[in-house]
Amino acid sequence: MSSRLFPLLTFFLFLAPCAFAAPVQKNFTDWQVTCNNQNFCQARNTGEHQGLVMTLSRSAGARADAQLRIDFGNLNGLNKIPPKTPPIAPRLLLDDKSLTPAGDKWRISPNRMATDDPTTINAFLTQIQEASAITLKGGAGNLSLAGLKAALMFIDAQQKRIGSETAWIKKGDEPPLSVPPAPALKEVAITNPTPTPLSQSELNDLLDYGAWRMNNSQCSLDPARREVRVSALSDDKALMIISCEAGAYNTVDLAWLVSRKKPFASWPVRLRLPFTPASDNPDLELMNATYNEKTKELATLAKGRGMGDCGVATRWRYDGQRFRLVRYAEEPSCDGWNGPDSWPILWVTK
Repeated sequence: MSSRLFPLLTFFLFLAPCAFAAPVQKNFTDWQVTCNNQNFCQARNTGEHQGLVMTLSRSAGARADAQLRIDFGNLNGLNKIPPKTPPIAPRLLLDDKSLTPAGDKWRISPNRMATDDPTTINAFLTQIQEASAITLKGGAGNLSLAGLKAALMFIDAQQKRIGSETAWIKKGDEPPLSVPPAPALKEVAITNPTPTPLSQSELNDLLDYGAWRMNNSQCSLDPARREVRVSALSDDKALMIISCEAGAYNTVDLAWLVSRKKPFASWPVRLRLPFTPASDNPDLELMNATYNEKTKELATLAKGRGMGDCGVATRWRYDGQRFRLVRYAEEPSCDGWNGPDSWPILWVTK
C-alpha cells in the first residue's frame, strides 16, 4: 500500500464510528442512562428517591464537558418540597455518615448543588461510587447509588473513553484526543417557512372535507369530541389532523397531507423513526398531535400516565415530501421527577 494512502485510510477508519451514533437508553439497577445520536449521555437515579436526585451529563469528544447536580425537588412542579425546608448541603449523608462533597468548585443553593468542574466531578464520583446511598439528615430523600458505577462504565464505553485519561472508571494513559468527537449534527431544513395563509374559502372547504374524512374513518371517539384541525403546510398543501381514539389521558389522531384546491387529494401522514426505540417499533402513532405554525413543527406527546411524568415526546418537520424527525425525548421511569419538557433526549437535529 502506498505510504501516502495509509495515513488517509487511518483517518477515515477513525471517523467511521462517529458517522452515526445510535441512541440508547438503559437501566442499571437504580440508575437510568440515556445517550442520544450525538453521543451526549445523561444519567440519573430513579425509583423511590423521595425527591433527591443526582443528574450527571457528559458530551462526546476530547473536551471534559460534563455537569453534575444534586436536586431536592425540581422546578416543574411534579416533585414539590415543603416550604422552609432546610438547605440540603449541610444535611447530606453517605451511608448514614456525614458527607462533605469532594472538590471545591460547587455552586450551592438551598435545594441544589451543582458543578461543571472536571476535577471536582471526578473526585466526587470516586468518593461515592462504592457506597450504597446518599440521604438527608432529618428528612426525606433517598439517592440510591446502586448501579451508579455500571452506569458510568456504560457512558465511558459508549463514548469510547475506556483506557483514556478522560474515563470515569477505567482510566488509562491514552490522551483526550483519542476519544472520538460527536457525530456531525444532522439538519432538517424548513422548505417553505412562510406559506401563503389559508383563505377563508380554502379553510371552509378543507374543514368540510375533514368532516367527511372523519365520518368515514374507523374512529371510536365520541362524535361530540371529534375535532378537525387544518394548517397551511406549503403553498399547495395543507396538514389535516382529526381526533380518532381516546384513553384516560391520550388521544390518538389521524393526519393527512391534503391539496389546497379542489378536487382534493390526500396522503396519510406516517411517522417513522430513523432509529429503533425500546419498543422495537419505529412507526409512531400520532398521539396528542399538534402543529405549531410558528416553528413549522408537528409535535406528538404520548403520556405514560396522567401526571405526565413519563412517556414519549417528538417533534417533526416537513421537508417537502414527508415529516422528518427533529427531536425525540423519552422518559421510561414513572417516578414523579420529569415533565415532558425535561424528558431525556435521544434524537436531536439542527
